[in-house]
Amino acid sequence: MKPFTYERASAPADAAAAAARVAGAKFIAGGTNLLDLMKLQIEAPAHLIDVNGLALDAIEETEEGGLRIGALVRNTDLAADPRVRRDYAVLSRALVAGASGQLRNKATTAGNLLQRTRCPYFYDTNMPCNKRAPGSGCAALGGFSRQLAVVGGSDACIATHPSDMAVAMRVLDATVETVKPNGRTRGIPIADFYKLPGDTPHIETVLEPGELITAVTLPKPRGGKHIYRKVRDRASYAFALVSVAAIVQPDGTGRVALGGVAPKPWRVEAAEAELPKGGKAVAAGLFADAKPTRENAFKLVLAERSLSAVLAEARG
Repeated sequence: MKPFTYERASAPADAAAAAARVAGAKFIAGGTNLLDLMKLQIEAPAHLIDVNGLALDAIEETEEGGLRIGALVRNTDLAADPRVRRDYAVLSRALVAGASGQLRNKATTAGNLLQRTRCPYFYDTNMPCNKRAPGSGCAALGGFSRQLAVVGGSDACIATHPSDMAVAMRVLDATVETVKPNGRTRGIPIADFYKLPGDTPHIETVLEPGELITAVTLPKPRGGKHIYRKVRDRASYAFALVSVAAIVQPDGTGRVALGGVAPKPWRVEAAEAELPKGGKAVAAGLFADAKPTRENAFKLVLAERSLSAVLAEARG
């Protein structure tokens, strides 16, 4: 591990300012992803800013009838919150499906949103990876791609986003709240938060240098049947081949987002008009621009069948 300096932040704006002041700085809270990347020297921050002491660990009701989830709320606490289980069940179920209890006890809301891809070539420093080393190439395009993206990728990257929580947040239309180094705050709809790889796969979000996530806000509950279905290679905790987050109303309408198929949580609102027609019709809209590899083309069929199973469950 390479040497680095360390400080504890006392306020969100101070943390953001410190990150902008020191080149190569990173925020650390639970560290469940960052520490692994540091050990492999995929991440080598010159300076770590510990944000655990900030008062960002509360779940509060908003004036609009939704919930404001602090950036430091641990995944275990978020999944177990009675209001989340009652009104945002898709989120609770996604969190429980995402990791073991030990990891959920440490992982934070903001860290979950910002975790890096688990593409094997991103983790193998002997192989080219544009996300890890911009301009080096993408070994996955001609390599082992079974778990990688079938839609939303580019000639520079076909990595998938690993978060289960983010898929549920996308179907719920969450908003990510941040503070910038100059102290100004903003709210970013999660639909706009993640960037597709294009020619710059190393730029994964719209966050500016030093910008710190302070909370995630959920809108007023929508009701309906909340379902999270995750298909993976083993029954114990593993990253999704395909996951489906759905909220289905009694009349068959609703919304759906997929994980495991794209570089970000994948939702195409226009395709949701086809929900009453069944999984095949919805999948046609979701994957209209799909470009699977020979190894992961099965995901298109798997996603269609998973959608059909979710809609059948919603109908009872």
